[in-house]
Parts: sequence; structure tokens; C-alpha cells
Amino acid sequence: MSEQVHRRVGEPPVVPDGEPPGVPDDEAAPVRVTARMFRRAALTPRMLGLLLVFLAIAAVCARLGVWQLDRAGERAEINEAARAAQQQQAPATPLGDVLVPQQTFPGDLVGTKVEVTGRFDGATLLVPGRAGTTGEVGFLVLDRFVVADDGAAGQGAVPGGILPVVRGWVAEARAPEPAAGEVTVRGFLQAGESFEQADLPEGQVAAIAPGQLVNLWGGPVYTGYLVVDEPVGAGVDRLPPPTLPGGGLNLQNLAYALQWWIFGGFAVLLWSRLVRDEARAEAGERAGGEAPAGPDR
Repeated sequence: MSEQVHRRVGEPPVVPDGEPPGVPDDEAAPVRVTARMFRRAALTPRMLGLLLVFLAIAAVCARLGVWQLDRAGERAEINEAARAAQQQQAPATPLGDVLVPQQTFPGDLVGTKVEVTGRFDGATLLVPGRAGTTGEVGFLVLDRFVVADDGAAGQGAVPGGILPVVRGWVAEARAPEPAAGEVTVRGFLQAGESFEQADLPEGQVAAIAPGQLVNLWGGPVYTGYLVVDEPVGAGVDRLPPPTLPGGGLNLQNLAYALQWWIFGGFAVLLWSRLVRDEARAEAGERAGGEAPAGPDR
């Protein structure tokens, strides 16, 4: 009769010597790697040599990522220059075909080249704190332009509208006289800015805000303003055309840069994993057994 028959009910089974109950030999818990064990394994000549190799790989990956980032900026500049040249050469659209007074300014009109006929009536304002083509900070010359003919095809002109026109830029707080009589101006549309409260001298405004201009000039006022492509009148400098929406860094080069940086991080993580495995193996040998190859738990 077997041992199971003679064992009393509720008595634990007989376990051979040296084997803990309920834990088979092939499922022993992995060795836990402490910070001290990790440090001791990391400072061995072999691991220090591997560290130098992996750091060199990470440095190369980091440099390649920076190179791709520089390429993204260079390609953005090239594309922006091409877009600006195309913008300058584009034919001017009659203002009335794209915008009328008091109409909400559509965002896709930013940078659109238009032309309109009317006259400057001498109500000139200066907008301080604006940079010129050289980067020097000065003033925008902003004028009240009374539209005589907006060139609207098939709809007839909308005379009497007040279009804010930036004639150019000046370094000093002076307001050169605009051209007299009826003129046709060409330039690029920009969305009206938000009103800014500021303590400024008479004849200056902090922003090109249609809500403020209608109080100063009357209406109806266009919700955008025009930056002329060539200065109107003597004594003002030309401004660059407004930046078209949709520019920025090249996304493909940005993705390549990110990939290189991730590869560099993997190199450092791989060295850390090798050190941990080395520490576990050493601890297993000291315990008189072979350390398991599985990951930390």
C-alpha cells in the first residue's frame, strides 16, 4: 500500500530533502540585481570598454539627428524663398473679388496679392515697434485709403469703403505725405490685428485693429489691411511681403532626426541591459547556481 494511503487526513505530503515545498527546480525565482551589484558589474574593464563603444554610437546618432534638423531648416528656407518669389510674380486680383467692407476676413486670404483704386485722404498713423527689412525696429506707416473702385467683376464697385493700407516703414516717428489724387495700389492682404491698449503719442496706434480704426476713421472698414508691394510716396522703405501660411520645418527631415535620436537612446539602453545580465550571472555564480537568462521581474 502506497505512502498516500498511510498518511493521515490533513497531514502535509512528504517532501524530499533540499526541495522547498511547491517550488519545482526549473521555476526558481530569478536573482534580483541591486544597485551595488549593477555598479560593480558596470565598472569592470569589459563593461567600461563596451560603454565607450555604445557612447560613441550614441554620439554619432545624435550628430546625425542634428544634421537632419539643420536640413529641415535649410529646406524650409528654400521653400519659403520659392513661395515668396511666386507670390511676387503672381498677378494681382481685384480686391472686390475676394473681400468687401465689414466682411469677416477668411484666413486663406493672408498673403493674397490684390489691387484697388482710390485715394489717400491724409489720415496717417504710425505703428511703433515693427521691424523693417534690415531687422531694425521702427514704425509702420498706416494710411486711411478711401476705395473708389475695388474692381469687383460682375458686381460693380463698392465705393466709400475704408481700407487700412501700410505704405511702408520708417525708422523715426514721422509721417511722410502719401501720394495725392486717385491712385491704384497693389499689395498683399493681411488679417486685422487685435486691439492693444497702450499709452502712445497722438498719431500712433499699437496695432492695426479694425475695431479701433473704425472709431478713428469712420466706416465701413475692411477687416483686413493691405501691405503695398512698392512704397507709396517718398521717405518710406519697402516692406517684405507677408509670410504665407503653411510654411515651417520640413516634416520628413524632422522624422529622420527623431529616428536617429531614438537609435542613440537604444544604444545606451542596450549597454544597461548587458550590465544587468552580467550582474545577474555573477550573483548566480556566487550563489552556487547558474543565473537564469530571463528578464527582471
